[in-house]
Amino acid sequence: MKEANSRGGMDRRTIVKSGLVLAAAQIASPFVICARAADAVRIGLDNPLTGTYAGPGKNELVGCQMALDEINAKGGILGRPVELVVEDSTSGDAGAAVQKARKLIESDKVDFLLGNVNSALALAMAQVSNEKGILHIVPGGHTDAITGASCHWNVFRVCNTTQMEANAVASTLVKEYGKKFYYITPDYAFGHTLEAGLVKAAGALGGEKVGGDLVPLGSVDFSSYLIKAQAANPDVIIFLTQGDDMLNALKQAVQFGLDKKVHLAGAQQEMEPLEGLSPEARIGTWVMEWYWNQPGVPHVAEFVEAVKKRTGRVPTARHWFGYVSTWTCAHAANTAKSLKAVDMAKSLQDFHLPPEIALGPNPAFYRAGQNQLIASLFVGNAQASGSAPDDLFKVIKVVNGADVAGTVEESGCKMTWPTP
Repeated sequence: MKEANSRGGMDRRTIVKSGLVLAAAQIASPFVICARAADAVRIGLDNPLTGTYAGPGKNELVGCQMALDEINAKGGILGRPVELVVEDSTSGDAGAAVQKARKLIESDKVDFLLGNVNSALALAMAQVSNEKGILHIVPGGHTDAITGASCHWNVFRVCNTTQMEANAVASTLVKEYGKKFYYITPDYAFGHTLEAGLVKAAGALGGEKVGGDLVPLGSVDFSSYLIKAQAANPDVIIFLTQGDDMLNALKQAVQFGLDKKVHLAGAQQEMEPLEGLSPEARIGTWVMEWYWNQPGVPHVAEFVEAVKKRTGRVPTARHWFGYVSTWTCAHAANTAKSLKAVDMAKSLQDFHLPPEIALGPNPAFYRAGQNQLIASLFVGNAQASGSAPDDLFKVIKVVNGADVAGTVEESGCKMTWPTP
């Protein structure tokens, strides 16, 4: 791998070409590869590589790289080679994410935009991509508005809405563990809508909110929130934090002995924090949006082995998000036979991912009129280890996304398309 013109600060970026393996150190310190095929198709990734969401962001990047290698091996996009241009959005700075999005579009001349893990950043980036008329895939930002009230014709999302996650897990929590919930919620768009979704879904089943706290992104000390939660005497403490915040919150909850007094649970859980927890803290009931241990589902084992070969670990949902996002770009262009954003966006209406990309037991498709991927959700319990050391989640039921997505009308999306 050749390095040139290494930059620091906000201008640092990475241009990734087929066949390059991304080591963690390289991701942490982006650099520029100057050589570029003149006719290459460019995909821009504006995602966190530092901060609270660095782990999920880096894993999405690995998934993007895997897809890039496969796409180039199969002839590229419209017969042209494909490059990935990477910018670190940071984990929580919307201004930085917007600046990087504009740079990717205006200076780097990317044909597609990907990002962001942080829902607030994804919403801000969507304003830019819509203004510029570029196809934008959101791999892992969950707040409902992205494909709901703030939907755009050019913006598609791979991960679930927060309401879908809440709908998938609410019945299990209420029926198995009780009706009184205390919420520990990250104080930004994702947390707000996930809590609202779970309050709504649990409320329809007789559940009630007995208290809660909004916590800043990047919190380290959760003791005051946990003391208040215990005092409220709930049946379930709901943790809606993510990334390093989820890891810190669960670690401290177990240190406080709360797992012996009340059920710990939530909606979205991910492998990244579970891998960082001690075995005794891998507990609770959650939703996984994709899980690596799917016996009998075609192509999943091959994907797992491919990721393990690159990283030494099993894939997480974030690897899959990045993988699907990048392949979506290729399928959009090759199906439309065009790099015009409107043509590609129309080609993705009700587009079903092929099984080797969908990697799940139910069909995975972008719902027309909303641009939301509808796939499978996995409800279950975290565990110290299962069939293998990396088997940290026991699936108790698989939910078809179509059963918990509601209707396009209920999503609040009123999509308008450019006039010809």
